[in-house]
Parts: sequence; structure tokens; C-alpha cells
Amino acid sequence: MSSSILALIIAILLTIGLIVKIGVISLSIGAFYFLFSKKKLTVLQTGHGANGFAFAFEWNAAREPISINQIQVKLYNPFSTPTEIEVTREFAPQKDDFGIDVDMGPGFTKLLSIAGFDDAGITIILSSKEGVTTVFNMKAFAFKSKMEDSKQTVAVWELDNKKGPTKKFYHTVSRSFIAEPLPSTGNKTLKIASNPEFAGEFTAAAAGGDGEAVENFSVSKVWIEDGCIVCNACEDIYEEVFEVTADTCLIRDGAPLDDGLKILEASDACPVEVIKFNRA
Repeated sequence: MSSSILALIIAILLTIGLIVKIGVISLSIGAFYFLFSKKKLTVLQTGHGANGFAFAFEWNAAREPISINQIQVKLYNPFSTPTEIEVTREFAPQKDDFGIDVDMGPGFTKLLSIAGFDDAGITIILSSKEGVTTVFNMKAFAFKSKMEDSKQTVAVWELDNKKGPTKKFYHTVSRSFIAEPLPSTGNKTLKIASNPEFAGEFTAAAAGGDGEAVENFSVSKVWIEDGCIVCNACEDIYEEVFEVTADTCLIRDGAPLDDGLKILEASDACPVEVIKFNRA
């Protein structure tokens, strides 16, 4: 058997093994959820007399985010008349495990006292605002026994099943480092260093002077000596005069030479000091 065929067989076996492992893990997770995260209905002691039905409902709200707001109790009685009775009540939406005592009204008393009740079946349906329903079935006599035997009120159940405080989530405002365009200011001008009108003031401050304005000047000639490292500093400062190429920096044709302070700023910013000029 050639080495390539052997390698192919080993690869196939490893792939099959991986698929089997993934399947086993998925089944294990599903089984765990089925066994330990099932929805649970607990019959509690009511404070509404014969018309009341108190209960607690538990489910995995994180996995199934719904708002329970309705209960329906149905009696199926094939051995007597009527064969079917149902009572429905709505309550405030509940988004997590809860206990509640509901006044089901006189129809619920009638349901519990119907002839042949012990041979009937009871279906309890809990519905959510999202349209999700949860169904519990039991014998009618077992349902009635749970109601009569329960000693746990809603208040006691809530105390026994009290959860820790809900974690708070703080939403921060999204930020950007890209500034919005400045609004139009008509004929107003900004007092910034790149504006020739105010360049003298900023040059004095940057030089550590006494803050007095420095008079702008013109230059007769500006040139680039050998050694440019194409860092783009000069073009960023005064692109009307300097043009950085792939290999060096050039002085643009017809470049304005009346803003000597800005040319001086570009010269001072050059890390290899190759920008030279003559005052006019």
C-alpha cells in the first residue's frame, strides 16, 4: 500500500472520529438541557378561595426570552356532560421564573365541581405575548389534590426561590476620532497657524518668544538639497509649494513665495534639513 493511500485512509478515519465526537457532544448538551432545564409548574396555595388558582412557573428565560401573560385551565370529561370546560385569565407579563395567585372567577369553581371530575383530565396552558405556549397535562383528581395539599403560598415560594440582583448593563456612547466638518462661517476666518494672516503670532509663541507677532516675509528662491527622505512633512505644511514624489521632493511650478513664515515652518520641520531658501 502506497504512503498516499495510507495517508488518505488515516485522514478519513480522523474526519469520521471528529464527526462522531461532535455528534456525541451535541447529544450530551441536548440531554442535559432536557433533564435539568425543563419547564416546571408548581401548584401553590391560593388566597382567593374556591375561585383561585396559585402556581409557580420556572423556565430558562435566558434561552427562551418570552413574557408569560395568560393561563388557561381546560377540563376534558368524556364520561359526563359537558365534556369540555375551559377558564382563561390574563395577568401582568412575567419575563422570568415567577409565582402568582390568579382569581379565575366562578367558572373555575364550576370546573372543579363538575360531575365525574375524578375521571376527567386537566390541561394547563401558559401562553406568552410572543405566541409561545407551554402545556401541562394531569389527571383531574391529581390536580385537585395538589391544590388542596399545597401549604406553600406565593410569598413563601418567592422567598425560597429568590434570585440575586440582576446584573446591570451600561451602554456607552459610540465615539469616532473623525471630526464632523466645521460649519460655514461666512466671511469669518479661523485664527490658526496655517492661516498666513495669523502665522506670525503662532511662530512667536512656538519659538518661546515674548508673544509679539513676527512679521511675515517673502522669499526669492526655495530649493531642496540632496538627502530628502520623502517624509511628506513639508507637503503637509505647505502643499502649494512642496510636492513629494516617490524619490524626492520638488518645488512646484509657479509656487507662491510670499509666505516666508510657512516656508520657514516647513524647513524647520524637515528632519534631514534639506529645505533651503533665500529671503527676498
